[in-house]
Amino acid sequence: MLARVCSAAVNGIEAYPIEVEVSAGYGDTLIVIVGLPDAAVKESRDRVITALNSSGFKFSYGRTTINLAPADVKKEGPSFDLPIALGMLAASEQIETDQLDNFVCVGELALTGAVRPCKGVLPIAIRAKQDGKVGVLVPVENAAEAAVVAGLQVIPIQNLREATNFLEGQITIKPTRVDIAKIFDQPLDDDVDFAEVKGQESVKRALEIAAAGGHNLLLIGPPGTGKSMLAKRLATILPPLTLDEALETTKIHSIVGLLPTGLGLITRRPFRSPHHTASDAGLLGGNINPTPGEISLAHHGVLFLDELPEFKRSVLETMRQPLEEGKVTISRAAGTMTFPSQFMLVAAMNPTPDGKMPHESKSSPREIQNYLGRISGPLLDRIDLHVEVPAVKFREMTGDGVGESSAQIRERVIAARQVQQKRFAHKPKITCNARMATKEIKEFCALDEGTKELLKNAMADYNLSARAYDRILKVSRTIADLANSKNITSDHVSEAIQLRSLDRQLWA
Repeated sequence: MLARVCSAAVNGIEAYPIEVEVSAGYGDTLIVIVGLPDAAVKESRDRVITALNSSGFKFSYGRTTINLAPADVKKEGPSFDLPIALGMLAASEQIETDQLDNFVCVGELALTGAVRPCKGVLPIAIRAKQDGKVGVLVPVENAAEAAVVAGLQVIPIQNLREATNFLEGQITIKPTRVDIAKIFDQPLDDDVDFAEVKGQESVKRALEIAAAGGHNLLLIGPPGTGKSMLAKRLATILPPLTLDEALETTKIHSIVGLLPTGLGLITRRPFRSPHHTASDAGLLGGNINPTPGEISLAHHGVLFLDELPEFKRSVLETMRQPLEEGKVTISRAAGTMTFPSQFMLVAAMNPTPDGKMPHESKSSPREIQNYLGRISGPLLDRIDLHVEVPAVKFREMTGDGVGESSAQIRERVIAARQVQQKRFAHKPKITCNARMATKEIKEFCALDEGTKELLKNAMADYNLSARAYDRILKVSRTIADLANSKNITSDHVSEAIQLRSLDRQLWA
């Protein structure tokens, strides 16, 4: 007898349907899995047989052929265990149901018959809804993320016997539901706050501008000045994710298997901080079957690179295209994958090899130049703000004064982002000022003659590139938004230039 079970797999960050066809016939006992299965899929044969026996079912002797269609796409992972088991039971007539076409089934089977969680359930649920399926049968641990998709019955399955009883109508399982509004309304529980930071008012201002416009930021200063501490607090002032952003971010974390158990939706912007020994594949994504890397895991959030010059130059150079285009394309023999990577790059570094400022350093000018030369000019041009982080004075460290809290700064950041959302309402691909292209810069960053002259002189004095010119205008637009100003004034451009010129002074 022939049986068919609907399943799905993930390609990039999107899912595509898989039909698990099972044919049970006569002949020597043999189970054959075809359809380009990888090693994990081939091993399903042994897991499924043991799970069937443990669940009280009979193993059907004879030749069993399992086809995973389409047959020209490589299948990987253990998520096909559950649909293969259901297909074998249906083909051997141990279960009778007409519900197999209505539900998409995914899940790994333990030898006891228990259903274990798997990766990529959210994109699979989205695809099931698009294909008009009634619902999905998923492991209990994955039910919350699948339930984010409205209008889809999400049936949490604990074991194989429970799945068969549900499909045959012997038991009723209450579909999992989540309240998305309630998830977004959960209060922020941050362990760190800007109110704890002593001094560094100019750096706090730069971080506020970066958060308000989604700008890239480079912090330069000696060790112990608080560069890493300040960068980690940036996450506390970022605006909340929109529903579309949250879904896209959750999909990426679900595919990689980093979604916490029971969490249906990521509502906080991610903050990723890879070690400086990270490889190209670790940062961009890759391997034989490309998976998202750190820059995609930081999508709609922050990628923090501490000790920037310690990263391999080849690794840093590979980020130039994602920084510009907001996506990364990985080509391998198995195919080409494109992952989203719209992130804020926040980096920290020492000004010299020994960590001191250039005029205090014992390093030779050549050593300093070689150290700074690890970061290329084109990469620096893609970083909007370059900020010096000075040592905190003793009076500031011992003072009783308390700075602004993260909540206060975040209110201004959210207000500025709301202005940008209205501005780009007819341009859905642009989410903040940092994402403006040349056309939008001309439309929304107009300057009067006096301000143009100021910017012209700054470009000549600091030898700024055309890309730096665009970056200054974007930052100026953000500063104007924070000031609730419709027009960009010379004060806004002057502040943007001051935040931009620091690298030119140090590199000179």
